Amino acid sequence: MKNAINKHIWLTTILISFLFINNGFSQEEEDDYNDLESWTAANIKYKLNKKWAFDLEAQLRLKDDISEISQYFGELNATYSVTKKISLGGGIRYIKKNDNVGNIQGYEDHFRFHADASYKHKINNFKLKYRLRYQNKNELGVDDYDNQHFRFKTSVEYNFKNWKLDPEISGEIYNHLEKGEENGFDKYRLTIGTEYKIKNAGAIGLFYRLEKELNQTNPETTNIIGLKYSYTIKNK
Repeated sequence: MKNAINKHIWLTTILISFLFINNGFSQEEEDDYNDLESWTAANIKYKLNKKWAFDLEAQLRLKDDISEISQYFGELNATYSVTKKISLGGGIRYIKKNDNVGNIQGYEDHFRFHADASYKHKINNFKLKYRLRYQNKNELGVDDYDNQHFRFKTSVEYNFKNWKLDPEISGEIYNHLEKGEENGFDKYRLTIGTEYKIKNAGAIGLFYRLEKELNQTNPETTNIIGLKYSYTIKNK
């Protein structure tokens, strides 16, 4: 009974929070640009041992109200567990980005790498995670400055007993660093999602994400619907 009450309180809190957020964004100026995207991904993780894990992911993103390809990419990541709570990681991503605006259009080749430091812990039924990421991205074959960001993400998940759809809420802020550009906070993300684990067949994750530009003349607001399949292989 207590678990059922906690479940309803938690879900009601999530719903009220996002209704409040969306109500605030609905009052933005008419010049602001709004879009709906979908992100679909497949991920395979290999746990070498208790310390090392590697994963490979392919993702397709659609934009312009899910009518045009935004980008697709492949990404390789490695994670090292320093302790049960602290981990370090890094990854590389090769991106094919669809530029369908302006006189010169077509697919651009981009390369991105990142480095992470993460910390996680539990408070009763809550799982809390924190991640600091340095990210560097540029367009291949183009003589320009690297697009650099520091990103800080925090998330909270609530573990309900005998329930497979534990909800998770996260927030992330982006700090832009680039030579010759105006730097500072330029974007944030708010996400709500869940994951359903299938015995011996991986897991399916579903999320809704709100992404908002900051300190722009006409800031862009993007609503994102995400679907992800993941499968983990453990070294015996």
